[in-house]
Amino acid sequence: MRVLIVGSLGGQLYTATKIAMDRGATVAQVDTIEQATSHLRAGRGADLLMVDLSLDVQALIDANERERISVPVVACGVNVRPEAAAAAIRAGAKEFIPLPPDADLIAAVLEAVADDERPMIASDPAMRQVIELAERIAPSDASVLITGESGSGKEVMARHVHARSRRSAAPFVSVNCAAIPENLLESELFGHEKGAFTGAMARRIGKFEEANGGTLLLDEISEMDVRLQAKLLRAIQEREIDRVGGTKPVKVDIRILATSNRDLRKAVADGVFREDLLFRLNVVNLALPPLRERPTDIIALAEHFVRKYADANQIEERPLSDAARTHLIAREWKGNVRELENAMHRAVLLANGREIGPDAIRMPDGSAFSSQSGGNVARQAADAADAAQRVMVGKTVAEVEQDLILDTLDHCLGNRTHAANILGISIRTLRNKLKLYADQGVEVPQPNQGIGDISAA
Repeated sequence: MRVLIVGSLGGQLYTATKIAMDRGATVAQVDTIEQATSHLRAGRGADLLMVDLSLDVQALIDANERERISVPVVACGVNVRPEAAAAAIRAGAKEFIPLPPDADLIAAVLEAVADDERPMIASDPAMRQVIELAERIAPSDASVLITGESGSGKEVMARHVHARSRRSAAPFVSVNCAAIPENLLESELFGHEKGAFTGAMARRIGKFEEANGGTLLLDEISEMDVRLQAKLLRAIQEREIDRVGGTKPVKVDIRILATSNRDLRKAVADGVFREDLLFRLNVVNLALPPLRERPTDIIALAEHFVRKYADANQIEERPLSDAARTHLIAREWKGNVRELENAMHRAVLLANGREIGPDAIRMPDGSAFSSQSGGNVARQAADAADAAQRVMVGKTVAEVEQDLILDTLDHCLGNRTHAANILGISIRTLRNKLKLYADQGVEVPQPNQGIGDISAA
């Protein structure tokens, strides 16, 4: 996490900096709100601003909004009157931290406000298989397309890939393509020069340059306008971008990850997504199964969220009752992990007694969750998971190797070079294996073609 401290923090700058760095943050410091905005505009980036309350917090937040810079702000101060702290919150600060700083309080705020320390919790075979592929390809620079239903953990997976890559010490920058208006997304991605358009008062560095040396996540890439996709394709191919209003290209060194909850092949067929861009992004596809298809993860995730929110709310941690566990597994969780997390947050707050019972697991409006037909779905998913565990039993080593090679090649849309890198073998060895399979009558994906495409042809 990147923390930018604005001001002297009432003489507590050294202490606050040391606490943040001890919690794994990288820290930069500026003296004024103008310097803070310039720091962010220049693409040096921050995930959290800790701002001295003696400065004009409202002016800083307003300046950032004018620049469309979205970074959480935490106000800090020594001997601050309650009304001053309340005014900072009303101005848009997420939290207030009294100084001298408490180490546990800063740690809690860093986790709660930035919320980028989300562990990858998975024990179900379906999810473990995806994670194993993710960890295998993480050290490469291959572009990765992460697909799955809303709430299934696509951004968490992206951060997991970045954390295990050679770029882990460099920035991880995320852009939500669905949340930024179409006419502003180009400037957000590529930046702009002063005077490029009305309101461009100074040069602004875009997310591509901010992520230089690290990883750029294009979240919900399917929502990007098709006209901007052409410029994105060039940026990925050439590893250089053109700022809006710029006169010369700018080189960037980044790895691209993208997510989508839509079927991009269908989007290509519908003419709303470029096929060549899909091929560039989908070097490796990490397809996350929905929570209803990974039932053994439901309880592990629920217990994690119980611990998290009991600690965050300073409430004694209660275990899940057996009835609550049955209730959780029986539900289909159409909102996936995000819905489960919200449900467990409410359960921690609503539970009475020594355990969290099914009566505490409720909808946002307070009504009880329905478990209609969920039991059948859960049982079917459990059966599928059990089958997945036994899928290799009875196969020879050669058969397992063939399945692994063809599955990896399918993930890479037939790209031999990328598949060989992922498998850790030479391209020559891979080609020899594929020739052997083809001679045996096995269907082998051609470049830019997956197994599904072959069978549909």
